[in-house]
Amino acid sequence: MFKVLRDLLRYNKEFLLGTVLISIILALIVASFFSPYDENAIYVVAPDMPPSAEFWLGTTSRGQEVFWQIAASMRNTLFFGIIVAFVSRIIAIAVGLISGYIGGRTDQIIMAVNDTLGALPNIPILLLLVFVLRDQMTWFMLAITAALLGWTHDSRLIRSVALSLRQREFTRHAVFSGMRTPQILIREHLPYVMPIVFFTTMNNMIWAIGLEVTLSVLGFSDINRPTIGGMIYWANAHSAMVSGIWWWVAFPMLFVVILFLGLFMLAMSVNEYIDPRSRLARMGA
Repeated sequence: MFKVLRDLLRYNKEFLLGTVLISIILALIVASFFSPYDENAIYVVAPDMPPSAEFWLGTTSRGQEVFWQIAASMRNTLFFGIIVAFVSRIIAIAVGLISGYIGGRTDQIIMAVNDTLGALPNIPILLLLVFVLRDQMTWFMLAITAALLGWTHDSRLIRSVALSLRQREFTRHAVFSGMRTPQILIREHLPYVMPIVFFTTMNNMIWAIGLEVTLSVLGFSDINRPTIGGMIYWANAHSAMVSGIWWWVAFPMLFVVILFLGLFMLAMSVNEYIDPRSRLARMGA
């Protein structure tokens, strides 16, 4: 693992830049734990103050300092993406490995369910669930629901690797040695799909964060919990751009773009590293 990180940081500028951008976001998240204000408190500072030495990124019409609100919002938004990615990776790995290794009728049934779920439109389904379960749809439940809809494409990628691993010599040796199917999948096959899992995790986090921002901006999530989408929602509710309070919208959008670019560059660089030809070209071979 450390050798892979060393090679990526040394030979891949995109990975290095992505690491720097994500480090900025992580530093902001760490700072959120030292905020002098409660993240849900309002009218704790003078409202509508532009960026200055006292208020680095200005203040909102709700009397909140933009810097500390962005710090708390970025923490919650990134945590949402991590929950969605973690839960959906578990499902994708289980489905992909089992379907690819067992094959036959089991593979056909699993892939039929997989393709059916993958064909469903995610955002309309989530909007429908939010309308139906408006009072019960918590922030955590929304993350779990998004995770249950975000694994189908990645499970197919993992399955394609598992199909080839099933025919390898070491798999036959594992079977002949008496290893059970769960042991083979976890100890023998899982390490081979981890690069794909990392790549798809970054992409899934981008999708999940974009989904959270979209739903929050529309007011279809817990708007009282600080998130990047929630900040933009309240800015629109107070007509911030019309009133000239541009910093209330501009800075949240800037930091979410930094987050997207960081995750995207990490995903692309790892995907390139997986390809031996691209890796050797980077290293000058």
